[in-house]
Amino acid sequence: MAVSPVNGFQTASPAPTGQGHSCPGSVGAVPRTATPSGLAQHAPHNAMDDPREIARFHDRCSDLMRELLDALAEAPDRPRPFPQIEDAMGWPRRRIASVLGGVSHLRHTEFGGRRPYRFLDGRRSASGRWEMWTDGAQARAVRAARRIEAGPVPRG
Repeated sequence: MAVSPVNGFQTASPAPTGQGHSCPGSVGAVPRTATPSGLAQHAPHNAMDDPREIARFHDRCSDLMRELLDALAEAPDRPRPFPQIEDAMGWPRRRIASVLGGVSHLRHTEFGGRRPYRFLDGRRSASGRWEMWTDGAQARAVRAARRIEAGPVPRG
């Protein structure tokens, strides 16, 4: 235990860089997972990697969430702050936060809190803001789910 220079309370000693980090109430270190930029992502254990699970999420979520997933899948492995994504989609500011709040119940009741996208929190991102992205495998699964939902291409 160490004493915080900010408030004088005892705190757990931080893990050595690259070895993981401890979350309040957690047992042991949570391994750091590298992002494309080499930074540690937020709650990597919640990121989906099974294409069937991603397809099911895509099928069950709202139209706005599908639109967000489709936009993220167009730029895989590229963490971007919410305002940059919203601008690229033509969405007003704070819509992503609203959409993520709306899908929270679905994520927690049907998917155990898992999500088909990844996060960097503001302390770890280059922009100093929350950033999100899909990795390459998640992006492929989202694009495949979109094609399945669109149905067969008419032959003419």
